[in-house]
Amino acid sequence: MRETIIQYINAFVAGGLICAVGQVLIDKTKLTPARILVLFVSLGVVLTGLGVYEKIVEVGGAGATIPLTGFGYNLAKGAFRDVDKYGLLGAFTGGIRATAAGIAAAVFFSFLAALAVKPRAKT
Repeated sequence: MRETIIQYINAFVAGGLICAVGQVLIDKTKLTPARILVLFVSLGVVLTGLGVYEKIVEVGGAGATIPLTGFGYNLAKGAFRDVDKYGLLGAFTGGIRATAAGIAAAVFFSFLAALAVKPRAKT
């Protein structure tokens, strides 16, 4: 029971720190939200390549894998895994294979939300 509570706390802290960095970038820089999102995905890939993000995931669990840096982590991890299996071609297919379920779920649930909500123009 105590280990579970510690895992929850670690996930909350890791996810909160990642989100806090994003908020600081929004508030203190002129970066657009789209550029910050790309920065986070790229940072996840780079940190995975350097072996740093794996340690963050070990401590932070879902708090580190759910934000966009976690998406970059999964892309890189899938690419590394498929390079070992298929060679150079795996560098191009591994990331997509590793994230396909998440991408499909995002598209599917976005479609359901679009059906459920009546669109209107921004005011």
